Amino acid sequence: MSTITKPQLTAEDLLQLPDEGLCHELIQGELTSMPPSGSEHGQGTIWFGRIVSAYILDHDLGFSFGAEAGFIIGRDPDTVRAPDFAFVRKERVPGGRLPKGFFPGAPDLAVEVLSPFDRAVEVEDKIQQWLDAGTQQVWVVNLHRRTLTVHGRDQPSRVLCTNDILDGGDLLPNFCVKVAQLLPPA
Repeated sequence: MSTITKPQLTAEDLLQLPDEGLCHELIQGELTSMPPSGSEHGQGTIWFGRIVSAYILDHDLGFSFGAEAGFIIGRDPDTVRAPDFAFVRKERVPGGRLPKGFFPGAPDLAVEVLSPFDRAVEVEDKIQQWLDAGTQQVWVVNLHRRTLTVHGRDQPSRVLCTNDILDGGDLLPNFCVKVAQLLPPA
């Protein structure tokens, strides 16, 4: 008796998939698809992204990305993940030219905005994948609890509430903002 194995996809295969109104990621060669996250999630992502992107642009720190951008964080088998928001320092982009396809490597910052359909174990796995791939920090925004959790390599996670100040540290020098400013009005 023989077993049938599904062929593993590559990052290049993923780029060629037709747009079916689904969001796709590739995890160790296996396609993962999910429907769009909904209006609340979309608004929360854009609200957050506008402030952080403006800071990145105003200080010429590098490149910010929306949820459509994929990052190749593993090869053979390939893993391509797409955070809700990401930042890559300009010194990591030779000549300042981004690739046409997925970014080859992890972002310096990955931000995940929780949606009502996210399962905790999947979010935890994704955070660990980002950190293992070289992401310096992962910020997880919980719109319902109105918190932002900072995850970093070799440091304990920190949960920040609306009145707490998010400090960008070495990643976003001199970036300090109250968490409430990063969230849409309640």
